[in-house]
Amino acid sequence: MDDPPTFKPGFIGRYQKLTDWEKFREISLTYLRRSIRVNTLKINIPDLKRRLEKKSWFLTPIPWCKEGFWVEHQEGRRDIGNTVEHQLGYYFVQEAASMIPPLVLDPQPGEINLDMCAAPGAKTSQIAQLMKNKGILIANDYKGERLQPLGINLQKMGLTNAVITLMEGRYFIKSGIHFDRVLVDAPCSGTGNIRRSYKTIQIWNPDAIRRLAGQQKTLIETGFSILKEQGTLVYSTCSLEPEEDEGVIDFLLSRHKNARLEEVNLPGLKKSPAILEFEGKTYNPEIRKCLRIWPQDNDTEGFFVAKIIKHQ
Repeated sequence: MDDPPTFKPGFIGRYQKLTDWEKFREISLTYLRRSIRVNTLKINIPDLKRRLEKKSWFLTPIPWCKEGFWVEHQEGRRDIGNTVEHQLGYYFVQEAASMIPPLVLDPQPGEINLDMCAAPGAKTSQIAQLMKNKGILIANDYKGERLQPLGINLQKMGLTNAVITLMEGRYFIKSGIHFDRVLVDAPCSGTGNIRRSYKTIQIWNPDAIRRLAGQQKTLIETGFSILKEQGTLVYSTCSLEPEEDEGVIDFLLSRHKNARLEEVNLPGLKKSPAILEFEGKTYNPEIRKCLRIWPQDNDTEGFFVAKIIKHQ
């Protein structure tokens, strides 16, 4: 792991207002637990557990995802991605909090769904798995070089209902397609990901957050516009910045009176209150229904998830 970062004074001041800074700092400087999601399109859970346990991998269930497991090796190894089972697509190495947005999206077999920011494919493959490979799933990304790992992962996981597209997410508004469900797992500052990469804190700056928030508002606006009536939009980030999370949802609610938030609760998942006021900005009180997870809540990455229904 990289050398411990020096937190910038501006970052410290901001996060002292948002959370218990000492707990956040302490857990952000620890290793992230390794976790996998079993690909039930190819193998059932008991069979995969038996195969991995023979190789001295111990699996602990993740409470909020029945296909998810934290994994440890009896010799302390962390190379869970270096097994035959992984190469065969029997499981995806996926962070435990990253499994939440597809579960909240709740895709069903036979639907037409969109993952607007799909690469490298963890959530895309989970959506297809929940759809039982039935229906149509468009997996989009906006950079050509990101499509290679996306395509490899979707092929390895045995997806047959996915179509990969290359475009900026905002252009879907011109497609004429309306979707049952849309996931906007938006590009973000990644401040929930410090445990994975210290570079996140080194490059943090408020100007970048404001720029990202502008892009995120465009993406969520597009995602909502291309929903069918009664369709579901899930917006998620691995950022903990209010401007990228609650601020984006507040923007959508202010522009679309038919956008209704639904409460996000998953069994076994601890969550923290959404931010309803920050640095002079007061957000719509409905935003309390959003899911805000700090790394110290469940010993995972930090994440933000909102579920929006498009009413008439």
